[in-house]
Amino acid sequence: MIYISKFRANDLNPSKGKQIEFNKKVIEEFFHFTNNDYFVEFECCSINNPTIKTNVKTHLRLSPARGDYKIYQNADSSIDLKDYLLEKLQLNISNIDDYFAIKEKGINKYAFYYIPKNSLFDNFFQIANNNPILFLSQEKEEKNIASKEGLQIIFYGAPGTGKSYTINETTKDESVIRTTFHPDSDYSTFVGAYKPTTIQVTMRDVAGHKIIEGGEEVKEDRIVYEFVNQAFLQAYIQAWKFYAKAAEDAEPQKQYLIIEEINRGNCAQVFGDLFQLLDRNSTGFSDYPIYTDTDMKKQLCKAFDGLSIPQSERINNLYNGRQITEQVLKGEILLLPDNLYIWATMNTSDQSLFPVDSAFKRRWEWQYMPIGKGYDDNGNELNWKISVGTNEYDWWSFIEKINLQIGSTTNSEDKKLGFFFCKAENGYISAETFVGKVIFYLWNDVFKDYGFDGTIFKDTDGGTLSFDKFYKADRNGKAIVQNEKIDLFLNNLGVEIINEEEKEEDEKADQSGTYTKRHLQVVFPNGEIIEHNNSTTTLLEVINKIGPSKVEALNILISGYKLISKTPITDDKGYGQSQRSIKDGYLVLTKFSTDAKLAKIQEISDKLNLGLKVKVIEM
Repeated sequence: MIYISKFRANDLNPSKGKQIEFNKKVIEEFFHFTNNDYFVEFECCSINNPTIKTNVKTHLRLSPARGDYKIYQNADSSIDLKDYLLEKLQLNISNIDDYFAIKEKGINKYAFYYIPKNSLFDNFFQIANNNPILFLSQEKEEKNIASKEGLQIIFYGAPGTGKSYTINETTKDESVIRTTFHPDSDYSTFVGAYKPTTIQVTMRDVAGHKIIEGGEEVKEDRIVYEFVNQAFLQAYIQAWKFYAKAAEDAEPQKQYLIIEEINRGNCAQVFGDLFQLLDRNSTGFSDYPIYTDTDMKKQLCKAFDGLSIPQSERINNLYNGRQITEQVLKGEILLLPDNLYIWATMNTSDQSLFPVDSAFKRRWEWQYMPIGKGYDDNGNELNWKISVGTNEYDWWSFIEKINLQIGSTTNSEDKKLGFFFCKAENGYISAETFVGKVIFYLWNDVFKDYGFDGTIFKDTDGGTLSFDKFYKADRNGKAIVQNEKIDLFLNNLGVEIINEEEKEEDEKADQSGTYTKRHLQVVFPNGEIIEHNNSTTTLLEVINKIGPSKVEALNILISGYKLISKTPITDDKGYGQSQRSIKDGYLVLTKFSTDAKLAKIQEISDKLNLGLKVKVIEM
């Protein structure tokens, strides 16, 4: 089979933030992908010069929000498909009416043809031979997916799987109204209700005359009740206003209503009669409008005053010519338009708060968010570490091992941890964060109903590693995390220490053979001090504060590699493995000693005239 399509604007946009992507229909009918990630090879050529070929390796990753696959930059910075189009073929946005074709050649191997519009029928079908042809317009298909399948989605999965992040990334350039459900949420807090407010009115005497003092009317505060729109009505009104702004043949701007933690509220109570609106027809409008009460009608009529819908005839025809848009603008009915998207998140670990009934479930698309490794915005893998004293542990290794324990203990996926269960700072999860969030969750939400008899809960004295043992109180009563208990738990779980080499680099032996722990202290001219018990953490925080782009511009090298860049290192000496992610998508090389780190920070300070004071602290 051969797949043919016009280019999309993003395909020819020089910005690396605008990826080439293939929509769900193309994936299902042509590529047949089922996993989250694929590395494929394209043999690329222009139809005008089919004998001149360029081999391009690409990394495609699933975007769960819509089921499409995006092409990300290659980790080794080799030429990707967008580079081929923009640099090799010198295409730009003026080529938007040209075509491309893809033909399968083997497992994860394809031929990619660039087809200028004026060459489409002259040369291409000589190459196509007898292959069946799949012709899909991605742009049109994406609109269909958005209007039919993506209007009401619940993103569900284990805590930390990136549900909110996925929504934020998908809607970052859109109009968004956000709310969070909780056990006290109800119809009035979701839709709208009368609330007390104060206004100033002129005071009058018993005869009704205005009271004047000093030539001015005397005012007093008076409590009145006004109807206040909540998240649903705010989004609903804005969606119809976007329709009023759209030309007769134009797509209206999208409006998103995002509901975080939808199952923490009683959905039947919160949605009330709005439940009926969730039934959408094939065009994305509500099948069954509902009539409003007097108060809401008054509020909607006020909000829509002076508006008209250029596409009224088309919309009315969906309801057998009924003057539906007139009723909407008069506030007589509620009717969800096809540009109003209601997306929600659901933690499976919280599903018992308020069980969602089957009738409610049927009105939503359900998008499962699997547990997987974390990536930054540039598609680089996040190599987060757990920092426990002088030891470091791989966060993903911990996630994999603890999830095996959770699955075997609970026989369920609900309580497992996602990669983003807690946040790292400069690529590190501190001992305090690990105990306060992760250990607390495991002990109090996961294992408490199953007991702590497993080997992972064994203390050194043969007893049970209870939660209170992870803390001790100092003389002031402050809770201090006990690193040795974290080490014990991770060792019981089989998570290995990964920083023995760095540990040695941060230690120095005296003449007697005694090792002293050494770390860096950096003092800025304003008196701010950056100091951690790990020199790598200090280095990363200093670079973040100075600005990664400024430091990169200095082109500082370590063993022939750049100290900081956006390009992952591929080597067999461990330099690439030592790269740590910091802000703005940069990676910092950390495979060198404390003394070398001091020298590099001093070099940065000298070249940028920062006046930093850097020294080694020995303990």
